[in-house]
Amino acid sequence: MLQKLIQSSIDHAGLVLLTAGVILAVALFKLPQTPVDVFPELNAPTVVIMAEAPGLAADEVEQFVTFLIETSVTGASGVRRVRTSSASGLSITWVEFDWDTDIYRARQLVSERLDTVRDELPVGVHAELTPITSITGEIMLLALSSPDGKMSPLELRSYAEFDLRHRLLSIPGVAQISVIGGEMPEYQILVEQERLRLSDLSLSDVAKAADASHSVLSAGYLPNIDGLEMPVRQSGRVRSVSDISESVVRFRDGVPLRIADVAEVQIGAAPRRGTAADGGKPAVVMTVQKVPHTNTLKVTDDIDALLDTLLPSIPKGIKINRQVFRQADLIDRSVDNVVHALRDASIIVAVILILFLLNIRTTVITLAALPLSLALSILILDVLGESINVMTLGGLAIAVGSLVDDAIIDVENVFRRLRENALLTAEHRRSRRKVIFEASNEIRPAMVFATLIIVLVVLPLMFLDGIEGRFFRPLGMAFMISILSSLLVALTVTPAMCRFMLKSVVSDDKAADGILVRTLKQWYEPVVRRAIAFRVHILSGAGLLTILALWLGSTFGTSFLPEFREGTFTVGLFAPPGTSLIASDRMASAVERQI
Repeated sequence: MLQKLIQSSIDHAGLVLLTAGVILAVALFKLPQTPVDVFPELNAPTVVIMAEAPGLAADEVEQFVTFLIETSVTGASGVRRVRTSSASGLSITWVEFDWDTDIYRARQLVSERLDTVRDELPVGVHAELTPITSITGEIMLLALSSPDGKMSPLELRSYAEFDLRHRLLSIPGVAQISVIGGEMPEYQILVEQERLRLSDLSLSDVAKAADASHSVLSAGYLPNIDGLEMPVRQSGRVRSVSDISESVVRFRDGVPLRIADVAEVQIGAAPRRGTAADGGKPAVVMTVQKVPHTNTLKVTDDIDALLDTLLPSIPKGIKINRQVFRQADLIDRSVDNVVHALRDASIIVAVILILFLLNIRTTVITLAALPLSLALSILILDVLGESINVMTLGGLAIAVGSLVDDAIIDVENVFRRLRENALLTAEHRRSRRKVIFEASNEIRPAMVFATLIIVLVVLPLMFLDGIEGRFFRPLGMAFMISILSSLLVALTVTPAMCRFMLKSVVSDDKAADGILVRTLKQWYEPVVRRAIAFRVHILSGAGLLTILALWLGSTFGTSFLPEFREGTFTVGLFAPPGTSLIASDRMASAVERQI
C-alpha cells in the first residue's frame, strides 16, 4: 500500500503539491480561530452553586443553606465529589462529575436538584448556578484607580460594577466578571426612632413603603384612540434619592406621611466584604473569566479593543491598568518559543544539509516538511477538539527536531541514487521517475519502522487517567500526530518535490562528496575498528555511566508541574479565622509596601 502511495505521489506530483498548498492555507486560516489556553482543561466537569444569605453567620449558613444544597445534589447521576464552603452570608458548593460527563447535562441535573430545596431555604436566600468557566479561565485582571483623588471609592466601584462590567460581558467569550474593592453604592434609609414613634409607625411600614416605591407594572392600553391602539405606561422605578424620600408611608387625617418625614435617605456604601489595591493605592480590581474552549488571545484582544474605544468616555480621574495580570502574555511567550524552535531547527537543518549534500534544492525539499507537518498536525488537533496550550505547544516543540528526519532520509537517498544513475552509460541509465521511486521505496521500511517506534514510546501517555491524563495526553498526542504527519509528508510530498526539483544532478564522481563528508569517511573506519578492538572497555564504561546517571536521577527533586516563567509572583497571606477585613487589609498593605 505504501509503495502505491509513493508511486501515486510521483505520478501525480502536481496534484500532491497543490493539496499540500491547500492544507497549508487552511491551517493558516484556522489557526486564529483555534482555542488558545495556558493549560488543557484540567478539572473534571464542575457545576458551582453560589447562595447568598444576607445577615446569616457562617455556622448558620452551613446549617440552614449549605447542608440542604449539599444533600440535594450528592445523589445526582454521575457525581464523583461534592465540596462546600460556608462564610458569613455566602455559601459555595462545587459539584464534580465524571470526566466524560457533558457539562450542560451536568448543569441540568444540578438545576433540577436545586429546585427541590429552594422552598426550604431561609427567606431572602438566593441560590443560582454560576457561569461555566474553566480552571484556567482567569485571563485578565483590570485595576481601576484614581491617582489624583477626584473619584471616590464609591464612584470607582459604581462605574466598574454597573457600567464597565456590563460592557465587558457583551464581548463573546467572556463568561463572568467579578469586582472587588471600592465601596458598593446603595440607597440607605436612616430611620429616626423618635419621629417613627411620634408618627405611630414601625420599621416594617417604612420598609414596605420603600419596597413599593420601586416597581414596574403593566398599565394596559387604550383600545381605540382615533383608530390607534395606545399603550399606557407607568414607571415606578427609583432613579434618585427623592423618589424614595417622597414615597408615602401612610395617610393620617388626610395628610400623607412620607419616608422623608421619619428618615433620612442617601446614597452610601454597603458594608465592605473585600478590599483591593493597585501599586499600593486603593483600587477596584475586576477579574475577567472566559468561556472554556475559546481563544484567550482573541478574547484579550477584544477586551483591549473595547477599552480603547471607551477611553474618551471614561469619567475623568479614572485610570485603568490592564497590566496587573494578562494570561495572554504567557501564551505569547509559549508561542514565540515554538516559533524560535522552528526557526533554529530550520537553520540547523539547512546548514547540515548544505554541508553534507552541497545542494540548495535538497535543502528546500527537506525544509518544506517542517511547515507542512505542523500545518497538518494543527488541523488534526483542531478536528480532535484540542486547544493550543502549553502542553500541545510543548509536544510540537519537542517534535520539531524530528519532523525533518524522514524527509532527510528520503531526499539524501534519492539524491545519491540520482547521482549514481547519472554516472551510468546512456544505455544503462534509468528514467528519473523510476530512480526516485526505487530510492524512496528502498528506505521506506526503515523510515516507517523508526517512526512507529518513536510513536510507541510516547503511546503510554494516552492511557493516563485523572488529572495526569488531562495534563499529559495533549503533549503526547501533539507529538505523535506531528511525527506521523511528517512520515506522511515524507511518503508523498517529498518524492513529488524530488521529481520537480531534482531534474539535473552532477555526474562528476569527484564532486559527489564535499570536504566534510570525505573527512568523516576517512575517520569513520579507524574509529569503528578501534571501538571493536576495545569493545569490553567501551561497554563497561557505558554501563558505569548508565548506573551513575540513574543514581544522579534519583537525587532530583520531584513536582507535578515544572516551574513556569510567567513573569508573575503570587503571594498568599494566611490569617486566623475570623480576622476582620480592616486587619486583613492592614496586613496586606504592609506586605505590599515591603514588596
